[in-house]
Order: sequence, then structure tokens, then C-alpha cells
Amino acid sequence: MLVHICCSVDSHYFLQRLREDYPDERLIGYFYDPNIHPYSEYYLRLIDVRRSCNMLDIELIEGEYNIDGWLNVTKGYEDEPEKGKRCSVCFEYRFVNSAKKAQELGESRFTSTLLTSPKKSLQQLTISAEIEGAKYGVEFVSVDYRKGGGTQKQMKLARKDKLYHQNYCGCLYALDKQREQQSINSKDNKHSHELYSPISNTTLPNSIEEKIDIYEKRVELEKKGIGYKIIREKFYNYRIQLAKLSIDKIATPCYTLYYSTTKRENTRTKIDYFYKDIAYLVKDEIRVISLDFYNNTTGSNYIDIIDLIYHQDIQKDMKIRENILLTPYSLSTIIVVDEIVEGRYDLELRSKRFEDVKEILSIAQL
Repeated sequence: MLVHICCSVDSHYFLQRLREDYPDERLIGYFYDPNIHPYSEYYLRLIDVRRSCNMLDIELIEGEYNIDGWLNVTKGYEDEPEKGKRCSVCFEYRFVNSAKKAQELGESRFTSTLLTSPKKSLQQLTISAEIEGAKYGVEFVSVDYRKGGGTQKQMKLARKDKLYHQNYCGCLYALDKQREQQSINSKDNKHSHELYSPISNTTLPNSIEEKIDIYEKRVELEKKGIGYKIIREKFYNYRIQLAKLSIDKIATPCYTLYYSTTKRENTRTKIDYFYKDIAYLVKDEIRVISLDFYNNTTGSNYIDIIDLIYHQDIQKDMKIRENILLTPYSLSTIIVVDEIVEGRYDLELRSKRFEDVKEILSIAQL
């Protein structure tokens, strides 16, 4: 039986129950989820599904990551709610591919771990899968492993086996809808920080890339038999959306340090005074430092501001903050320019700071 797999949290429990109920079936996992966006999130979930299938000794096949095809078929349904028409189209797209794959492999049955997801409609899934399966002469096996406390058992097993627990369904449309609802419920400005990717390719705190690093290291630790813990920690996260500076109406390359925050998006000000090679502006506790100051303080050798932007290092930013403000977690804005000059400073800064929970990989001390 081919088993379409959406994520490890759903598949880990589902596959074990399926093996109990269908002991004579050879189960083949099929990870086909072009709906997951961005690709880094897709890859992170694939890492965990591979680990889960290895633990259960189940063969896994990875399908094509055809995000362009998925975006094309869901066009026009961007604003649909969860369990709406977009979800039906998404299920159909994945199920027709799964049914086709089952036929190619000579399998007469297929099913999907989506059936055990508490956020999905069992009826909607079954109808879509049966229609697509019939096109290829493949029977869809619909099982309900949520009932009888199944969802609670699933989550308990996921915690026990240290599975990656994603915080959104997978597609970018559902992510935006989820963040909008969270903002309403919490009265806080939630946003889709999972979609941020700096041009420097820096790994941002609690980014998908940071999680990939954690879960890849976890796999290596397990291969070597080294104990570990994945610890969750609450902290203030930060993302910058735009930083633009002009001096006397002349666009000026600038680099804005991590955690820089202003009261309003647009600030017009000028230099108030200098102290220890730092320019203090009149408004909003803004500081300006030169690239030489940044290089000397951090032991770097950036050629110019563009070089600094493309090779961002958050730890160096924190070192500068601690040097100037005595704490790395100050929210005052610090701007780096090639050379400090007098004039009227017009700064446009859009940034987001928000409560977040990150995971930390801790190696057990033996």
C-alpha cells in the first residue's frame, strides 16, 4: 500500500496504526507535498519524515517538488479559508499524483497521513482521494485514527520520539491566514517571518534554516549514539523589512544593526553631537558609526557597506551593541555608513520585533 505522507507528526503514529490494521500489506511511504512553502520548510519536514521512516523500517520515496504546478492549480483560491475550495484543489493535486505513483509501482491501494491531521476534514479528504484513485484504478483506504483519543496518542508519541512539530499547514496562503487570526486573538502583530530570507543568506534566529541545522545535527548525533535534548526557549525575535537612508536628499548606502527599532517608519533628523567616534542623532536615540569603527570593534575587514550587507553576521552586531550600549539587546537604532558626514538624515526603517519560541539543541553530558 502506498502511503502519501504530509509530515512526520501525522505519519509516525499513522504508519504504526496502519501496520497493525493491515499486517499483510507492505507499506511504502511517498512524500509528495509541493504545497509546502518555502522550499527550506519542505526540506525540513522531509528530513524528519526520513528519520521517522528509518525508525519504523519503512521505504520512503520522495516525489517532485513542483511548487509552480501547485501555484498554478490553486490560482484564484488564495483567499479561501482552511477546509475551503483551495484545500480541495490541493488534495486533488497531491492525490492524483499519489494514485498515479501507486499504479506505477503496481500497488492496488493508497492512503494518506492527512487523514490523521486534526485540522483537516476527513470527508473532504476521502471524497477527493476516491475520485482521483478511481482514475487510475487504485483503491483509497480511508481510516479514522483520530477517534478514541488517537490525536492525543499521536501528539504524545511525537513528543516521545522528538519529532519536528511545524507551526503551520504548509502553504503560504494558509500561513498568512493563520498569522492574521493569531494577531486578532492575541492583539499582537503576528506576521509570516518564515518567509523572510536575507540577501546575505545569514541564518536568522528561529528561522527555518536554523531549524534545519538543528535537525540535521540531531540525525548525526543519533547515528553516533550521542544523547541530546531539544529545549524550547521563549525570546524576542526580530526581522528587518526595509532600511533606507539619505543624507541631504542623497541616497546613502547603510547597514542597520540587528534589533534596530524606531518609533515611526520615517525619521528626519541631524547629528546632535559626537562621542567616542559615534554620532548621536537628535531624534529617536539613533546612533551612526563608520565602517572603520565596525571593522575595528569586531575585528573584521569589510571593504564597504555593500560588502557588509552581503556578509551580515548577527554575532558581530551584538558585539557592537554591547560595546556602545553595554547590552547586546538594546533596541536603539545603530546605522553603519562608509563615512560619517554632517547633514540632514532621512531614515526609513521598517522592522518587526515579536515574542517567539526557539529550539536549542543541547548535547547530553555523560
